[in-house]
Order: sequence, then C-alpha cells, then structure tokens
Amino acid sequence: MTPIDEIKSRIDAVELISETVKLRRAGKNYTGFCPFHPNSRTPAFVVFPDSGTWRCFGQCNEGGDIFKFVMKKEGWDFPQTLQYLAQRAGVVLEPPSTEKQAEEEEHARLRALLEEAVLFYHHHLLQTPAGKPALEFLRRRGLQPATIETFNLGYAPDSWDAALNFLQGKGYTLEEMLQTGVVTQRESGSGTYDRFRHRVIFPIRDGAGHMAGFGARILNPEDVPKFLNSPQTPLFDKGRLLYGLDQARKPIRTQDQVVIVEGYLDVILLHQAGFTNTVSPMGTALTEDQVRMLKRFTRKIILALDADAAGEKATLRGLDVARQAMDHSDELAFDARGLLRHEARLQADLRVTTLPPGMDPDEVVLRDPEEWKAIIAAAQPVVIHVMDTLARGRNLDDPKVKSEVAAEVLPLIEDVPNPVEREAYRQRLARTLRVDERALSGGLRQPPRPTRRGATREKSTAAPRAPSPVTLAHRTFELESRILSFLLRQPDALHQLDRTLLENQLSRLGAQDFEHTDHQLLARKVIDSLEQDELDAHQYILYDLPETLEVLAQKLLTPMPLGEPNSDQLIENLTNDVLHLREARISESIAQLYFLQEELQEQGEMGRGPYHEMVIQYTQTLVRLNRALSGPSFKVE
Repeated sequence: MTPIDEIKSRIDAVELISETVKLRRAGKNYTGFCPFHPNSRTPAFVVFPDSGTWRCFGQCNEGGDIFKFVMKKEGWDFPQTLQYLAQRAGVVLEPPSTEKQAEEEEHARLRALLEEAVLFYHHHLLQTPAGKPALEFLRRRGLQPATIETFNLGYAPDSWDAALNFLQGKGYTLEEMLQTGVVTQRESGSGTYDRFRHRVIFPIRDGAGHMAGFGARILNPEDVPKFLNSPQTPLFDKGRLLYGLDQARKPIRTQDQVVIVEGYLDVILLHQAGFTNTVSPMGTALTEDQVRMLKRFTRKIILALDADAAGEKATLRGLDVARQAMDHSDELAFDARGLLRHEARLQADLRVTTLPPGMDPDEVVLRDPEEWKAIIAAAQPVVIHVMDTLARGRNLDDPKVKSEVAAEVLPLIEDVPNPVEREAYRQRLARTLRVDERALSGGLRQPPRPTRRGATREKSTAAPRAPSPVTLAHRTFELESRILSFLLRQPDALHQLDRTLLENQLSRLGAQDFEHTDHQLLARKVIDSLEQDELDAHQYILYDLPETLEVLAQKLLTPMPLGEPNSDQLIENLTNDVLHLREARISESIAQLYFLQEELQEQGEMGRGPYHEMVIQYTQTLVRLNRALSGPSFKVE
C-alpha cells in the first residue's frame, strides 16, 4: 500500500469535507453547496463516501478525491497537501531506506530463483522418463497439454539433491535456496536436501504474477502428507495468497464475481473449461487477508467447497471470515421506540453452492460444464444456506435449538442492505423455526416513515439505474490505472486517442478525466511530455516526480500479467478504456442528477428544476460515447 492509499484509508472524506461544507445525507451520499463557486439555492455538491470522492454538478463541474479538495481549497501543490494529510492521518512519509532497497533487490533475486525452479520442474514433467507417471496422472485427471503449459505444472524428481544441484549450477547459494523453501535443512542441522521429491508441482504466484512458492501433490499413495506447500518465507505466506488469482484477476473484474474452490486441480480444470474467475485458498481456511485481496476486484463471492460435513464447516468458517473482512455501510434506522439508530449493512453479495454428494468441482466440470454453470447460477444467498445447514437434522421442537439457530442466522440477516430482503429472510426463518416473527425482531417494527410531503416517495422511471457505488468506484479506479499504464508505456498513443475522440465529437483526454489526484498528476505529466521537445517523453514523465508518484509510476509499469500488447493493441485498449471510463462517469452523473431533482421536488419545488439542462447535455454525450463504443470507428486500422 502506497502512502497515498494509506492516507485515503485513514481519512474519511465526509468528515474532512464537512469541516468546510455543511453536508446533508441524501441516500448513500452527502450533498451540500459547492465551496468553490457562489451558490445558495441548489445543493449540487456531492460527496461519495464509498469511493472517498466528491463532485460538483453545478457551475465549476469539478471533482476528485480528498487530495484534490484540499489542494483546491488551500491553493497548495501536491507535496504540500501530501505532507498535511499525512500528518493528519498519522502516516509517516519516508523515502525508501537503504535497507528497504536492499530487501527489494534480494526479493527480486529470490523470485528469479523460483522462476528457474519452475523451468526445472516443468522440464522434468515433460522431457524426462521419470516424469511420465506424473504426466499420465495429470492426463487421467483431465488436463490438456495447453493447460499444463498455462499453469507451468511440473514434476519433482525422486532425488534428494536434483533441484539443489541444478540451482547451484545457475549460481544460487544454499542460503538463497533455503530462503525460498526449495531445499530444507536436515533435523540434525548437518546438510540440506530437496523439499519436494516424486511429486506433481504446482507453481504458486501472487496476484501480480510474481513467483511466491510451490504446492506439491504425492504420486505414491503411501507418501505423506498428500499435499505439501512451501514453508513460510519472505515471499510465501499461505494466508495472503490465493492460487490462480494471477490468471483470475481480469475475469473476476469482468464478471464482477469470484468463485472460491478448495484444491489446485479444481481451479485448473475450471479454468480449462472456461470458468476463469475461480481461485483457491489451497486447502486452508479462508483468511481475512485473502478476502480483502478479493474485494479489490469484486464484492460478489461464491463459496464452492466440499459437500461433506468438513466442507460445510469450512464453508461456514469462510462465510464468517468474509463477513468480517467486507466493508459495512452505516445506515440510519428507527428502533422499536421510534428513535434513530445506526445499523451496519454488509456491502457484499455472499453465496454458497451445493455440490453433488461425493463430487469435487473438477469432477463436476469434467462430467458436464453446463452442470457446473447451473450450480453456480443456483448458488444460494448466505442467509438461506446457513439457515438450511444449521436446521438440517436438528430437533426444531426444542426451544434451545430454535434459539441457537436464530442466534447464528439473525446477524446474517441484519447484514443484508435491502430492507425487503431482510423482511423476507426473517419470515423464512420464522417459518423454519415455527415461531412468531415478532420473536425474531424484538417486537413489531415501525411502519415506513412518510416523506415530508406525507406521500410515499416514488422514484422517477426515467432515471437510469446506476451501479452500486462500491462496484463503480472499483471499476473506475481500475480503468484509470489501466489508461495510465498504457500511456506510460507509449505516451505518443495519446495523439491517436485524441484523434479518435475528436472524430466521435468527444473532447480530448485531460487530467479532469481522472478522479484520483495522483492519477491526475501523472496524466498531466504525460500530456505535458508531448508538448515539449527538450527531453524524451519517457524521461520527461519520470523526471522530478515526487517519491509517492514515482512508486505509482513504477507500479503501473510492471509487466502485464497477460503479456505486453503491441502498439496497435495498446491504442485500441487505451481508447476502449477511456470510452468506458467516461461512460461510467456520465451514467453515474445522470443518476445523481435525477436524485438531486427528486430531492428538490420532495421539498416542494416542482417543474423541471435547475438540473434539467445538465441531464440533457450529459445524455447527448452518453449517446455519442455509446455510438463510439458500438461502432468500428475507435478500432485501430
């Protein structure tokens, strides 16, 4: 996590901005009068707590994150703002120490060692007689040659020093081999030997595709343990890794859903069948760190663990961990006495599959991929699954059992954001336990609160349905990052991008297209680099960058997991991402303007209102964007 990310995670945007702007809650967001231009009639300034950003839909039409707000309010530059917010957040800004740089260099060498080990094991699987039993095992399990290549599967020879000798020949020291866990120390302390012997090898990478360690499965049924992983090392922390995430990241984002299975082969065979949004915690209980990693890509999690008793327990543990790790929104509600209280609602969609008895996911998908698709589609919401699981085989006539089940299920129900769903779940639980629903809710709930005008509020049917703020914020952040990643690789691609945008009657790319201040500053650097001729564009961009932006630039320039695009592919992807970013932002703006219009009507101001012209302008731009996205004009010829 960069210092900028850490500062944003510690400072609440609503709290910071409310020190300057009087904010009022409006749905999930907050509205007020923009402090950057005179206006005392229509509150067109909106703060989005889920993304930590703000936007003015009025005269200035500006927006950004907390850095942009402070810079604009105080007239400071980025370094001054960074220092101020870091001090406020309690984040210490330090340049990388000599020790830190040395550690990073050491880790890079250890990863290179692991990459050599991958090649060693892969060669022994495909090119040696000793590896044929392992290759036959994988083929019997249904793996195709292309899949074996994709996942770089391997075979560890039945030898005490084959890997050790190979890596020594590549110039690596015994200490480095011990640090990566490829070899291990004898219990007597005298001598070392290969950790993995006569096993199928599964290389394990982190989410960015960097080698971290290995998993290994026995071929001889008498060997123990059945699965053996790398030990805890500077690179390998099992609780912070998910097998397959390096290849599943993009599909998870695209499908906005992740499926969690138990084993290596489950992941591999599901990917082979096209279900590439699948990962595994590698046989251990799901951890909060793993769920936090996943929630950067999606809030929709499906658990597909074994159907046996142990699998059910693992599922329940996994669900509990997921609930703890996911964000909760703060919501106002009325208690039994009609008093306001705050309630936490889980910002996630957790579901659980039901697998055929005695079958694992890899067996299901080999038998029939359509069956697996149907199983995922039929995944139950967490509340129903836990309710049915806890009630199965229990004596529900026993009041104590009723109480125990209710105690487990009711917290899950209270996590559900939608009040209609909460009501339906309470009713179902009451029917399951055969109790009066009032016993589960602590008495009769209050009727819905009337609006100020005494009528039930009706949403405008003309307003487009906006995606959830969490999903939208994540998607736009990833699009911004991808666009900058492309521009840093090929700055002059901006010329082709701008030509395409102008051909579609759209404005050139500018720093205002980016919501996050660090992204805005990097975008400004790219644009400026093409308007000067003293330095090479790449040199100009990286010249005199603040330390935090230099770290971000290097992160954006790391090799892409699916390989580097050629020039034409890069321009096409860049243009597509810019169009999608603008489409998402404008759709969100239109939805917010409709909401603000409804707020005014609720206060008694009828008619079209001040937001009507803005909606028309945004809608016209959205039409041009959709035309560009659906037509061939943005394709590279």
